[in-house]
Amino acid sequence: MESKTAAYLTIYTNLRQQIINGDFKNGDKLPSKRVFAEAAGTSVITVEHAYDLLQDEGYIEAIQRRGYFVTYTSEDSFPVGEEADIGIFEDGAVTDKYEESIETFSFPGFARTVRHVLSAYAERILEKSPNEGSLLLRESISRYIKRSRGIHVDSDQVIVGAGAEYLYGLIVQMLGRDKLYGVEDPSYEKIRRIYEANGAAYDLLKLGSRGIHTSELKRTSAQVLHVTPFDSYPSGVTAAAGKRQEYIAWAKNRGAIIVEDDYASEFSTSTKSEDTLFSLEPLRTVIYINTFTKTISPSIRIGYMLLPKELSSELKSRISFYSCTVPTFDQYVLAEFLNSGDFERHINRVRRKRRQANKVI
Repeated sequence: MESKTAAYLTIYTNLRQQIINGDFKNGDKLPSKRVFAEAAGTSVITVEHAYDLLQDEGYIEAIQRRGYFVTYTSEDSFPVGEEADIGIFEDGAVTDKYEESIETFSFPGFARTVRHVLSAYAERILEKSPNEGSLLLRESISRYIKRSRGIHVDSDQVIVGAGAEYLYGLIVQMLGRDKLYGVEDPSYEKIRRIYEANGAAYDLLKLGSRGIHTSELKRTSAQVLHVTPFDSYPSGVTAAAGKRQEYIAWAKNRGAIIVEDDYASEFSTSTKSEDTLFSLEPLRTVIYINTFTKTISPSIRIGYMLLPKELSSELKSRISFYSCTVPTFDQYVLAEFLNSGDFERHINRVRRKRRQANKVI
């Protein structure tokens, strides 16, 4: 089983890189599954699985009775027409994203974990947490995102805080209120309000069906780009593969920083988790934010931030005086969820249920 998994992921990774590099250009036809399998010395099913992953992420498209064709375009290299803007949302027409229908972790499982933590850690739950979060939880998060998202970070690149909204504020403290922050339009309203409350100016960048318009990225003088590449709220837009590469190239060319807000991306119905911007450029360009509010329960006010490796020490020094806003007990409970495998089993159940529901529709 492991060798099959490695085989299809290897094919997927190699083909994805060839497409990004331009070895296969937009509109090119890929070899048939059978031809590819014979050349690679593997099974047709293995190739099919790799093609399915590429299709899920927008690199290729299957056309009935014709085969698989490349749909990836790099906006930095190829001129493309602008897409229609995402529709305007009237005031009051959008509810808070934390009020969405959610599928919470089972209460019996939650209660069992809480009892175990009380028994196993005893008086340690009363100790003060280190400012960046307990080492136990930061190591647990580091191992989890390596397993589930292909993100490789050391525990000292992880900062724990009481939800994404608190972490947005820390972003301003680290990067500076003198910078201009580019924000998707439309986007989650509290992103704009928190930047404003922290004294930072923002620029609204029009969102199309594949991500922020190229013309908007060229127009803005923003030095920080706050994006939600997966299922942006409230539009539901997921940035295409080419758009993600464009965001990274934009930031590198300008010496800018991307704040990747990866809220609830674990619930993607793809058989492979979405590529994060952080996994594509982990050294200098991307600060990654995620929370457990939707994946476990709205009452779990725990989020985490991943700092790019080369900037980690410098950025942490700017907020080192802040105390951790998450109780030690809550951190130990979450670490137990992650270490026991209960969290990933919960995520997999929800994803299977959603895939089945999509098939019915």
